[in-house]
Amino acid sequence: MSVSDLAIVAALVFGWGTVSARLERFDVTAPITFVLAGLLLTHGPLAFLAVEPSTHLIKELAEFTLVLILFSDASRVGLHELRSDAGLYLRLLGIALPLTIGLGTLLALALTGTGDIWLALLVGAALAPTDAALGAGMMANPALPARIRRVINVESGLNDGIATPFVSVALAGAASGTGVAGHGPAAAAAELALGVLIGVAVGGAGGLLVSVARRRGWAAEGFIGSAGLGLAVCAYASALALHGNGFIAAFAGGLAFGTTSGRRGRPLVPFVEETGALVSLLVWLTFGAVAVVPAVEGLNWQIVLYAVLSLTVVRMAPVAAALAGARLGRATVALLGWFGPRGLASVVFALLALEELGSRSAGRAVGVITITVLLSVIIHGATAEPLAARYARQLARSPEADAPAGLSDIPDRRLIRGAASPDR
Repeated sequence: MSVSDLAIVAALVFGWGTVSARLERFDVTAPITFVLAGLLLTHGPLAFLAVEPSTHLIKELAEFTLVLILFSDASRVGLHELRSDAGLYLRLLGIALPLTIGLGTLLALALTGTGDIWLALLVGAALAPTDAALGAGMMANPALPARIRRVINVESGLNDGIATPFVSVALAGAASGTGVAGHGPAAAAAELALGVLIGVAVGGAGGLLVSVARRRGWAAEGFIGSAGLGLAVCAYASALALHGNGFIAAFAGGLAFGTTSGRRGRPLVPFVEETGALVSLLVWLTFGAVAVVPAVEGLNWQIVLYAVLSLTVVRMAPVAAALAGARLGRATVALLGWFGPRGLASVVFALLALEELGSRSAGRAVGVITITVLLSVIIHGATAEPLAARYARQLARSPEADAPAGLSDIPDRRLIRGAASPDR
């Protein structure tokens, strides 16, 4: 990136920071803004500025962003946070998520023309994680019960980490099948196992040290946030140095850190989240610059159909099946099934695939992911608040039929990746 490119990007970030609240009132979110900026700077009236992200920059940016997402999401949840609704999380993450990946993979193999099981798995796994931050208006609506927001929030925080191994294996399999330098799925699975061990060791030890340091007053408040960022990068880099999977190490490290540090570790997480939120703006910008136009140029009815089905049947049917017998009302199951926006994690997976496999091998798969994410940003962004209001009205009319028991039993908490709870 040249100095002039850096100046333009910095000006965009500054501009968004000054008017973001005003734009969000009109449902103009950060993803929409920066995707459009990337398009205008590379394929629009501002193309004369010659902003062109380098291949190396795209890969490094995507990897760093994914590390921060995985660590901060997992550490925000923590294993002890899952006890209150363990049954629901097990259903959503242990049943619905694998079913979503499997159904998305089969549909991609049948519809998208990828012609390769590994690329189909890439599409299915990359589009399985949800991003609750894209529905910040819904999640900040005080009329929506705190427990529902919490379930959506925790699912969104953990499903990207659970989907990451599937994406890693898919990339390894696609690379071995297309002649791209790399290793096969068996080696990728071994790296995943090693990454879990390293992540648990680094994150667990870091959490214990933070707890001791804060209890004894060793840590200066002005620098404690940077310790969390350093720990996330340490887990990732340690895994790479020992030939493990860095992404799963970041996720496992976040879970271990959240568990061992307890409440004393919570002040570290917002700094990692805020850094991730800043870097994510650059990811959306890069996404608009390198992925959107090729995806639109290769658009056909099969890809559009896949995108629509991915956002509806592929998500909602597994959720409904997983929640059968969970004593949730139909309205609650429908809300949980529909609210599965695809966002930052899917974009990062797409960019990684593009850079690791090349546009010739991964172009069709990345195009499918791109169209689905763009459609999700628009549709879920437009329907989040109206559906939340409708659900609240329906709940007020018939609370026993439409809502799970104990709606107010669980306190609200801050939304992962930057959105705020209603009392903030």
